[in-house]
Amino acid sequence: MKKTIFSILTIISLGIMNQTVIAQAKITHLAVYVKEIKRSSEFYTKVFDFKEIEEPFKDGLHVWLDIGNNLSMHIIQAPWEPVSINKNNHICFSVPDMDTFIANLDKLKIEYSDWPGNKGKINIRPDGVQQIYIQDPDGYWIEINDEY
Repeated sequence: MKKTIFSILTIISLGIMNQTVIAQAKITHLAVYVKEIKRSSEFYTKVFDFKEIEEPFKDGLHVWLDIGNNLSMHIIQAPWEPVSINKNNHICFSVPDMDTFIANLDKLKIEYSDWPGNKGKINIRPDGVQQIYIQDPDGYWIEINDEY
């Protein structure tokens, strides 16, 4: 009996060991295609206080920013071709204090709106999270919420 149980456990163990383990994919960075790299990098550093980090290309066409949580944003300048921009396709950043963030937007003279597009209004989700929407210099939509 013990020999049978040992044989069964050995077979199960070998079967488990032979299975290929596939790790879950994870996000490492966002890439944003821009018309003017200086303008866009200034926008993201001033609005979100993202810090510039080392980038390997050193060609003047890339800026990498630390956006927290071991993620980076790669701002990439290339010959500009118009892009179709829809509010449903947006980046979202969460902030710890919506009032402080909005005060900075006001200081920088950057307009914000709620989801329907009402300027200067804050959207409140059913779970109480506040959301606003802005656009970067190339027109990309960005949601900011306080689900920090």
